[in-house]
Amino acid sequence: MEGMMVAFILVLLLLWIIGGVAGLVLKGLMWLFWVSLVLFVITAVFGFIKGIFTKK
Repeated sequence: MEGMMVAFILVLLLLWIIGGVAGLVLKGLMWLFWVSLVLFVITAVFGFIKGIFTKK
């Protein structure tokens, strides 16, 4: 189950990166870059905290 959560977090991070790049490339979608950046940071912090508190 833990491996599935890691894969899910990695997929989310990849989606946020793609959204951010699209926001930078496409005119008028700068807001998408900022939203993606915030979501990327939130997801990364959640993944980091989740990784600290999981028992191995």
